[in-house]
Amino acid sequence: MDRANPGRLTVCLTGGVGSGKSSVAQLFAERGVAVIDADALAHELTRPGGGAIAAIVAAFGPEALDASGALDRVRMRRLAFSDPGARARLEAILHPLIRAEAARQAAAATSAYVIHMIPLLVESGDPRPRCGRVLVVDCPEEEQIRRVMARSHLAREEVEAIIAAQATRGDRLAHANDVIDNGGEPSRLVLQVDALHQRYLALARAA
Repeated sequence: MDRANPGRLTVCLTGGVGSGKSSVAQLFAERGVAVIDADALAHELTRPGGGAIAAIVAAFGPEALDASGALDRVRMRRLAFSDPGARARLEAILHPLIRAEAARQAAAATSAYVIHMIPLLVESGDPRPRCGRVLVVDCPEEEQIRRVMARSHLAREEVEAIIAAQATRGDRLAHANDVIDNGGEPSRLVLQVDALHQRYLALARAA
């Protein structure tokens, strides 16, 4: 259930990089569901003048920012993958701020249930205390690699490093209450989202 509204169902949506989380979230949003995107909140916090910028500079120095004053994502991504301690320090800054803003948005939402899109849900510990349901968007690793290379123009080795730093496909599926298979035709997503939407509405009514 939603901690901000204990009577409301909370669905935590997750999946590996390139799995299609954003496409699934958009389909739920089109059905009137409030979707709270942890990545979008992180971008807002790390834009020029964002709420996390001062703490990031204090922790990593001014070289952590790009010329605009925003977090230098390329630099920090490379640092995070090469230095787990740096990644932990960045997460310690961002995660409490993201959780606070997500809770505020959830409390203001008016839909029957709320979806929290959290890419690193499993990596951050047992998701069950935070989530009424865990929804995993799943696809084969080779499809993840193909999609990320195409959209982000990264080398295969870089994409493989990102995947290796995330939870395994098996770990995510082990935590799932529900799974959307996004390894096939995009048209299949609509049918799967429609079915889950009806299930979640029924669960929300029964809460």
